[in-house]
Amino acid sequence: MTRVITYGTYDLLHAGHLRLLERARALGDYLIVGVTSDDFDYNRGKINVKQSLAERIEGVKKTGLADEIIVEEY
Repeated sequence: MTRVITYGTYDLLHAGHLRLLERARALGDYLIVGVTSDDFDYNRGKINVKQSLAERIEGVKKTGLADEIIVEEY
């Protein structure tokens, strides 16, 4: 089994996010998607994130492309 991992903020999920997830999914059999935590985003200077972590995770989940969703803390 080939596992693929990608991560991002996925704020206001859009077509570019979807294409990234589709390409990542095509690279293997199992896709792990890391969604950045609020603290991670804030510490990187991303202070304009519109959606909560839960909303961003739900958006990724609704694509049906991720086999596993994790919270990226680092």
